[in-house]
Amino acid sequence: MKNHYALIIVDMLNDFVIGKLGFDQAKKVVLPNKELISFAHKNNIPVIYTCDSHLKDIDFEFTKWDSHALKGDKGSEIINELKPKESDYIIYKRRYSAFFHTDLDLLLKELNVDTLIVTGVQTHICVIHTLASAFMNGFDTILVSDATSSPDINDYNNSINYVKEMYNTKILTSSEVIKSVK
Repeated sequence: MKNHYALIIVDMLNDFVIGKLGFDQAKKVVLPNKELISFAHKNNIPVIYTCDSHLKDIDFEFTKWDSHALKGDKGSEIINELKPKESDYIIYKRRYSAFFHTDLDLLLKELNVDTLIVTGVQTHICVIHTLASAFMNGFDTILVSDATSSPDINDYNNSINYVKEMYNTKILTSSEVIKSVK
């Protein structure tokens, strides 16, 4: 059976890459993300950006984290290097998982997708929760190791091992994805 893929780019936003919560490793995953987006466009693979977009002062996440990625602020915008095309999709979220109270599941089903190629930042938070929800919703998943990152390498490695074991997530590099996904 042929897989039907979508590329899911998690939180490659100003606040997480170059802004108040930015970190060096986040900048290093920009190029592999850019290459994967180009590959997806050339191969008619849907590109879906998931973006934190929080409400000022009342968002529940702010009981745990400082204010970030506020809806309408520059910090919640996708970084310039990865700006979406008109044909791409954007899912705005207020929680870690891109599936929680969003249209992501519905969109993926309408696109006839069964396998998600997941990239982005804060692998130990939003990426891992999105992968968990994908598994719970019946999707196969691929995490792109050189297109994901966390500020702490131990958090990152623990996340990778966890999703591989718990959700049967394949761990591939961007070049492996490009060679194997068609």
